Amino acid sequence: MSSRTVKKAYEGQSITVTFEARRCLHAGECVRGLPEVFDTGQRPWIRPDGAEAERLAEVVRRCPSGALQYALVDGGAEAPDRPTQITRDSIGQLIVRGELRVDTSQGARAETRVILCGCGQSRLQPYCDHGGPCGQIPQG
Repeated sequence: MSSRTVKKAYEGQSITVTFEARRCLHAGECVRGLPEVFDTGQRPWIRPDGAEAERLAEVVRRCPSGALQYALVDGGAEAPDRPTQITRDSIGQLIVRGELRVDTSQGARAETRVILCGCGQSRLQPYCDHGGPCGQIPQG
């Protein structure tokens, strides 16, 4: 697999949703928020015209990893949270929301939502890929 970032675009009449599969941590916010748009049992699994654009944008903003992003046809885009917020969850991941510049092996990326690896063992540094101890949900 290429080390380059691969985003797939799903174009609708009023909004385009992009999905970067390698960053998806399966939080399920999309499927729970708008199952009529996000249906993993269908192809394509994202159907942007299945809901009003502003509602769809609101659900995309719930994606904690930033794997889902959007752009409105009228030029509107996601505004970053201010002030920037950094939270460490119970398994060590760093959940970051705000106006971000993330340094990656492919160069700097502008972001608004990311989950960063807290243990240093992710193969997708600096993003978490659930590969190390900080991405493992405790058994119990």
